[in-house]
Amino acid sequence: MQNETIRLSQETKSRLELTPEMASRCYTCATCSSGCPASGLVPGWDARKAIRAVSLGLDQEVVDSKWPWVCTLCGRCQYACPQGIQILKTFRGLRSLRERDQVPGPLHKGTMMNLERGNNLGIPRDDFLILLAELSVELMEDDEEKPCPGFYVPVDKENANVIVTINSKEPFSEPDDLKFWWQIFYAAKEDWTVSSTNWEGVNWGLFTGDDASMKEQVHRVLENARRLKAKTILYPE
Repeated sequence: MQNETIRLSQETKSRLELTPEMASRCYTCATCSSGCPASGLVPGWDARKAIRAVSLGLDQEVVDSKWPWVCTLCGRCQYACPQGIQILKTFRGLRSLRERDQVPGPLHKGTMMNLERGNNLGIPRDDFLILLAELSVELMEDDEEKPCPGFYVPVDKENANVIVTINSKEPFSEPDDLKFWWQIFYAAKEDWTVSSTNWEGVNWGLFTGDDASMKEQVHRVLENARRLKAKTILYPE
């Protein structure tokens, strides 16, 4: 029974890969929506209504709504569901059905920028390395506010214990936030490094339902770790 797909009429057949968990097991108890932090943000939609619409083959109506993008995929709905329905997989699948030029905000553009330049905001490699050097100088000065004498950012260091990925908004607009991480590494005498290329730590392909782009970014991060022989990958989020 669990491997069977829901039998819907030809007119209402869903484009998502549905199983009986969706219609046969969901009894619209609203446990998902009652604990959802996004409930009430989109008029006419909440987790329960979205799941019910999809189970009836009305997934395009949900795709065209703001609901899949207001949902943060935090997982509270799925954790609370007494029937164990795979709600997160469904909502992310709805994002994947949105035309890429209709993805809200800068998410799709950032995904394409990452594939082209190695980070979501398109920061050039040289600019990134110059910033790391400048921040290193600030931290290595021996005074009360910057207590890291001898500090430097280890770029492309081989055999480090940890390779660190970075959220591109930090070097772009909040570079001082990077120093919080580095001060911890310095105090802990951690053996770490950062790659000079493909260092982005935020996978917008994951968020937008773009599986091909998501997998490519994951592949690049893994290749950096393998190239530098790092033992552990650290994501900032």
